[in-house]
Amino acid sequence: MFLKIEFESEIPIYVQIRNQIVEGIALGKIKEGDSLPSIRQLAGDFGINLHTVKKAFDILKDEGYLIVYRRKGYVVCKNAVVDEKFIENYKNQISPILADAYCRGMTHEEIMKICGEILRQFKG
Repeated sequence: MFLKIEFESEIPIYVQIRNQIVEGIALGKIKEGDSLPSIRQLAGDFGINLHTVKKAFDILKDEGYLIVYRRKGYVVCKNAVVDEKFIENYKNQISPILADAYCRGMTHEEIMKICGEILRQFKG
């Protein structure tokens, strides 16, 4: 798996795992129907607590990115939806990033150019 944990980062490890799996799905590196490594395997590979990996997987399951099967484990699915809760959460996450860029003097065009570059990666 392509996950990379940055132990010195201020971003919690479970958030790093969640974010990298979502990006992997968006980039097509992880496809619908793919099984993810077991919680034990990932925790062992990175030397982290099982509960940290489980928390990331549970969040992904709650968000509709994963489904869990007794025999197959966690499998990627496409049940993530855009609803009011998602939009509100999205705004809350992106607002401080955009405010920071604005306060540093970035123009609307510069911000939109960066957003466009990132979005083009996901179109595959």
